[in-house]
Amino acid sequence: MTNRRWIAAAVATAGVVVGAALYIDRLETGHTDGGLLDAPRESASVRKASAPAEDRCVGTVPAPPDADPEETPLERTLVRLDKLAAGKHSAVYTGMGVDEDKNAADIWRIPSDAFDKAACDAAEKGVTLRLHSTDVDRRTLDALADRISEDMYRWDGTFQLREVGVDERGFVHVGVDDPKKAEPLVEKEFGPRYIKVEHVEQAHADVG
Repeated sequence: MTNRRWIAAAVATAGVVVGAALYIDRLETGHTDGGLLDAPRESASVRKASAPAEDRCVGTVPAPPDADPEETPLERTLVRLDKLAAGKHSAVYTGMGVDEDKNAADIWRIPSDAFDKAACDAAEKGVTLRLHSTDVDRRTLDALADRISEDMYRWDGTFQLREVGVDERGFVHVGVDDPKKAEPLVEKEFGPRYIKVEHVEQAHADVG
């Protein structure tokens, strides 16, 4: 699933993909479903690569001697990658996904030898990193998503804006009720780059 900023008439909550720390928290608490989020939060999405990786590496870092036996090598690797993405490499980082079945993480980034080396050096033994190229950093996508979702009611009467969120592959997903009406208006307002307008059903909060 890709985490998105969900927008509905009765419920509006935010969930933008950034890193792995909250993904691990959701694993520990058992909340890994794709329903509406109860409050703004961040999490790595759980998905397989959508395209062949341009490069990959397999980690060699040994598990720390004081490692929590409840944590997996992949989980510890995700935490390290999250810190890299939020630190000095934020200018090239785009997004990250997790493939638990393959004990792997997919990383989308603006090509950078320095980031690639740091990421591979952070991977624990046996964990595979699959690296994909983009031409946009995460902060740019977050800012674009914020702009699009600032006023969820501005398009009332023409189309319904239902979801806005950053996809880790390097674009902002805009979910609407009528893509044919919405796409030209959204692209005229915000430009066509890094935006994908798609149909989504109306979200409903669970009752009971």
